Amino acid sequence: MRDVSQICADLVQIRSENPPGRTDEVIEYIQSFLKGIGIRSIVSGNARGMCNLVTTGESTTRPLLFCGHVDVVPALDAGWDHPPFSGIIRDGFVHGRGATDMKGGCASILSACETFVNRNPEIPATLAFVCDEETGGENGIRRLLSDNALRPCDCIIAEPTPSRHPCIGQKGLCRLNMTFTGTPAHGSLYPAVGISAIMEAMCLLDHIRDLNKKEYPVDHPLKEIIAQSSAVLAQEFQIDGVSEVLKKLTFNPGVIKGGEKSNVVAQHCELELELRVPWGCSIPDIISSIQTHAIHAKIVSQVTHEPSITDPKSPLVSITCDAVKSVYGRDVFPIVQWAASDARYLRSAGFKVVEYGPGEIPSLHAVNERTSIASLEMASLVYQYIMAKYAES
Repeated sequence: MRDVSQICADLVQIRSENPPGRTDEVIEYIQSFLKGIGIRSIVSGNARGMCNLVTTGESTTRPLLFCGHVDVVPALDAGWDHPPFSGIIRDGFVHGRGATDMKGGCASILSACETFVNRNPEIPATLAFVCDEETGGENGIRRLLSDNALRPCDCIIAEPTPSRHPCIGQKGLCRLNMTFTGTPAHGSLYPAVGISAIMEAMCLLDHIRDLNKKEYPVDHPLKEIIAQSSAVLAQEFQIDGVSEVLKKLTFNPGVIKGGEKSNVVAQHCELELELRVPWGCSIPDIISSIQTHAIHAKIVSQVTHEPSITDPKSPLVSITCDAVKSVYGRDVFPIVQWAASDARYLRSAGFKVVEYGPGEIPSLHAVNERTSIASLEMASLVYQYIMAKYAES
């Protein structure tokens, strides 16, 4: 039996930054690990080394899917107490890029499987380890779904979550690339003469700021979940106003560039705008409002995903909460969050999805990312409990 912390350290040491997104080496490690405990798998990928793994077996109708992504965001050496890909185990933590997001979760899945198959003929689940989650999943979970490599069922994604609060839903996403066209003139005459593409973009952002002030109606049960989630996430992140983040349309003008010269009224401006969409908010209505208020703009491309949630009364949610309570022995309830993950694609394809996994959430994507050994071990116990319950059905 391998220690879960060592599995996590091994995974961290295998570099899989995205970009560029190569995951062939880390997938090879996982395939070898699974083969060693009698679990067969198929690896698929492309010429750039962006690889996925799905387990196989006698049954093609397993009621459960465990899923994890093995790509990580890039990391520079500067500022880290330990090199970001050292995977060093020290002071009760595994240190390094991906320890929390989410090679720690993948390690807990593998550890749970090893323990479970020592007492049972097989696990009652399919396992999927995927690439490309950090850049939209086109070569990862979306490829597996388009290839019909996975069938709709209950799904646990091992993303990091608060220890006693599985995540059952995420806000929606609306990502717009826009171009603004102005009427050039001598800069000394603006705004009397000319139309500035830059100022048109700024005017749109003023309108988006107004949209951010609105609240959108939801039914009472969801309203309660959002309120509970806000309290948990405020404590986890030490952020004031988290309830506003979950209830309202949040926005980020990630990239804005334009203009030709300081004394010329700008003829061209580009804006990359990301909106996180709350429940009760219509994405088509938001886009229509943007188009109405940006008459000198064109939406060049857009990516949208509706807010998603798994029924809190579903057996998957109940079993997961019972599993967490059995391990932690304290009150457990599900939450929703603002971030996006592969859950949105799986829910759209008919899967019921809960996210639950180990990690130090404040260190996610940050310098000195790490995960506690205790959280890795606890997550493995939670996964074993869930497997046992699904094996009974």
